[in-house]
Amino acid sequence: MKRVGILGGAFDPIHLGHLLAAEAAREQYRLEEVWFMPSHIPPHKHQAGVSGEQRLEMVKEATRNHGAFKPLDIELRRGGVSYTVDTIREIKKLHPDLELYFIIGADMVNYLPKWEGIEELTEMLHFIGLQRPGSFLELDALPSYIQESVSLAEMPLVDISSSLIRSRLSAGKSVRYMVPEQVYDYMTRSGLYGIHSG
Repeated sequence: MKRVGILGGAFDPIHLGHLLAAEAAREQYRLEEVWFMPSHIPPHKHQAGVSGEQRLEMVKEATRNHGAFKPLDIELRRGGVSYTVDTIREIKKLHPDLELYFIIGADMVNYLPKWEGIEELTEMLHFIGLQRPGSFLELDALPSYIQESVSLAEMPLVDISSSLIRSRLSAGKSVRYMVPEQVYDYMTRSGLYGIHSG
């Protein structure tokens, strides 16, 4: 079966930390592809006035030069609040032959018991928890059915976040080398986050 990783998020904007996370998971678990899936309305996330279409375009720009990285617009097309279990059901119907790996931060592994439909999710996919230096993870404290569906991958410590990038841009500071150059160019051309050329 083809092994495919899925990395979901607001990607508001996508940055080098996202790409490093995807590459760490791809390399350590021999994933043939990693799909970057912008969420329509990410639960508990704030939108910064950038449309789903623009976030998808940034993902396309960021993944264009990596043969294994692909954009996935399934949640943007569906609309509404995005729950992973609904999305994975839909992907499984479209691609029943795939072995799916859902890539999350190690800190999020601790919250898996609270995820909507988590028992069904553990039957449909594997989780890859990305462990950065200093990340806090209590795998032994999780129910056994979750422990069995979680594998860990090591990731270098990269202290970049989308909120940091938005904050720097609102303060007129540079974000070059925090986002891929082609994403920076797209943000500049489109006037996103108050950034302008010149």
